Amino acid sequence: MPATDETRPVAVLIGPPGSGKSTVGPLLAERLGVTFRDTDADIEARAGMSVPDIFVTEGEERFRELEREAVAAALTTHDGVLSLGGGAVMTEATRELLAGHHVVYLEVGFPVVVKRVGIDVSRPLLLGNPRAQLKRLLDQRVPVYEATGTHRVNTDHRGPDEVAEAIIAALGAPARA
Repeated sequence: MPATDETRPVAVLIGPPGSGKSTVGPLLAERLGVTFRDTDADIEARAGMSVPDIFVTEGEERFRELEREAVAAALTTHDGVLSLGGGAVMTEATRELLAGHHVVYLEVGFPVVVKRVGIDVSRPLLLGNPRAQLKRLLDQRVPVYEATGTHRVNTDHRGPDEVAEAIIAALGAPARA
């Protein structure tokens, strides 16, 4: 079912791990007077296990299938702020689903993202040497984030409130009291 104006998300947040999607998303939704939804949470609810467990037991390919399905469902049923997992846009089918939506790329520099992410074993694609893996991941993903985002908001050295306000300004959306 195609999205209508009533079910189209007001903003879809994309960006690498540590860009602030999970922190800023709920705050942005509150300021806009809408709900927040995270496709990773949708995937976990459907699969009955955590994202890292899906990677271990079913593999990345299966996770990406579940992710594409979760994004497709959310884009047609959710009218608030939607946060996508960091790798969602790496699938062409998912990028195609995002066409016509307000996609906000939360940009973050490597030194800042390293501090934010730290050594987090709950991020399956950062296992091993997290710093090197993160650098490789950013090198691969940043051009795709830039091409997919219809708006770009840098999150370096900004608190969540500042980022939410910058997104609202980028969208040209009035915050609701």
